[in-house]
Amino acid sequence: MILVTPEIREALRSNDRARRSALAKGQREPDPVPVVRFFNPVGAATWLATEIDENGIMFGLADLGFGSPELGSFALEEMESIRLPFGLGIERDILFEGAFPLSVYAEAARRAGSLVLAERHLRKAAASLKGGR
Repeated sequence: MILVTPEIREALRSNDRARRSALAKGQREPDPVPVVRFFNPVGAATWLATEIDENGIMFGLADLGFGSPELGSFALEEMESIRLPFGLGIERDILFEGAFPLSVYAEAARRAGSLVLAERHLRKAAASLKGGR
């Protein structure tokens, strides 16, 4: 599977350019909605990425399944090189649509101790708000 399509790469690069521009102007960094979600199909690791630099280093929220999701950088090349049992590799969630800024996912994941649990809580909360409580 191609982890980062040209369209996804452009969205990630756009977020990287926006962050760099804000920093250069002395403005607050943007809090973008994640563009892409990756996961380990035979394990608990999950990543949300908001940007990628010219060297293929992505930034986002990483949850390796140890109960302490954290914001940080991860390399696309390394993710693409991971070989898992049964000939599998890291996968891209083709149905993912970011619904909240990265800071919301990060805070919810920290509180839940898991990005996957946080996503469930956030979807449930958003659905209850749409349903009129």
